[in-house]
Amino acid sequence: MGDPRQDVSNASVGDLVREVADDLTALVRQEIALAKAETKDEVAKAGKAGGAFGGAGIAGWLALLFLSLALMYGLDALMPIGWAALIVGVLWAAGAAALAAYGRTKVKQVNPVPTRTVETVKEDVRYVKNREAR
Repeated sequence: MGDPRQDVSNASVGDLVREVADDLTALVRQEIALAKAETKDEVAKAGKAGGAFGGAGIAGWLALLFLSLALMYGLDALMPIGWAALIVGVLWAAGAAALAAYGRTKVKQVNPVPTRTVETVKEDVRYVKNREAR
């Protein structure tokens, strides 16, 4: 952007309008770039949280499968294979709980609002207002 202390007393209206348009174009481009960067970071966080929830879903399904098999074999004849399936099922349930807890903490870290962009836009509005007041 141009120097805010620049002497414009000899500038034509067309030059001033062109300078303001150039400044606004540059400003909008910078704000869009900042918003893209902030949004990309937040989407990455959300993707990791979604992956953790997906893993928790698979682990939960496997827990249900193995616990069901364990119950089936255990009630059928209390065969050793049933107890083995029970142990595997409990391990899968613990894995599902751990993944769900991890996903929950990641979801809490996601901020969908590009806060830096909002702040810089507010600063830009103040700058333009101060420039117009001169």
